[in-house]
Amino acid sequence: MNIINFTPISAFVGGSLIGFAAFLFFVFNGRIAGVSSIASNTIIKNENRLDNILFLSGLIIGPIIYSLSGNEIESVLTNSLPLLISGGLLVGFGTKIGNGCTSGHGVCGISRFSLRSIIATITFIITGVITVLIFGI
Repeated sequence: MNIINFTPISAFVGGSLIGFAAFLFFVFNGRIAGVSSIASNTIIKNENRLDNILFLSGLIIGPIIYSLSGNEIESVLTNSLPLLISGGLLVGFGTKIGNGCTSGHGVCGISRFSLRSIIATITFIITGVITVLIFGI
């Protein structure tokens, strides 16, 4: 573990905010705050379009507002277009066959004690660990 990047307080606050936002979304909309389902419903099914567009806009605007506060958002991204396209397609395919994305399963599914979400999240974590071990990231 890199002790320099160990930030338990900000991680706790951020996780609490995500959980509270998912709770509020469920209370006020009666729906789970899974990003892949919200994006799919906006683009394909055209259901609850305004709510979905506002939710997705918040995902984009939130980091912009944070960066305007003087804090820098550090991100490492490849410049390989084929890698980005194939990664995006794999993520889209995975969310379709997994009936949801990591946010839906990890935040919303586990909090509802969904066995499918618990298994999916464990699978995500194991796959991530194996990927890091193989590629030495």
